[in-house]
Amino acid sequence: MGRLRAAYRRSRVEVWGHDQARRGLKPIVRKVWARRGQRPLAVSTHRYEWTYAYGFVPPKSGKTHWLLMPEVSTEAMGLALAAFARAERVGKRKQVVVVVDRAAWHTTPQFPVPRGIHLLPLPAATPELQPAERLWPLLNEGIANRSFPTLGILERALARRCRQLIEQRALIRNLTCYHWWPDC
Repeated sequence: MGRLRAAYRRSRVEVWGHDQARRGLKPIVRKVWARRGQRPLAVSTHRYEWTYAYGFVPPKSGKTHWLLMPEVSTEAMGLALAAFARAERVGKRKQVVVVVDRAAWHTTPQFPVPRGIHLLPLPAATPELQPAERLWPLLNEGIANRSFPTLGILERALARRCRQLIEQRALIRNLTCYHWWPDC
């Protein structure tokens, strides 16, 4: 971080965490309360169709940036980073370090990284170090114990939940701002 700040003295440098999560037509089932003597019913299907949520978070502010994509791949990650860079106005005056895991689509040499974005891979097999991992239980709250007939309907529910989470910065900050994270 020090070298990056020294190299870009006239730019603001931010650190964001990033992760992806698969969500699909197979429901996320949670425990629910029910009256004594009654069994709660949970509608379930066993259809394996998936969509992917891409989440970005700078833990210090609790701001989030979300994308719903049809797959995880080098190409999809490149598109997600490009959209993120445009939305956050990354460039000459703003440099962003994006902390990523070591998924194959983050580490391939063909990976297109937009100007102003600097990828920082975590050590292998350390999801507990990634603050963006803490976003997924919050995202699940909007779709738990519900069955969706199509991916389009599921994606609309996920988009609705993402919009709700954008407004909950204090909650996001409290979950993701680890004491050792830069600037927290």
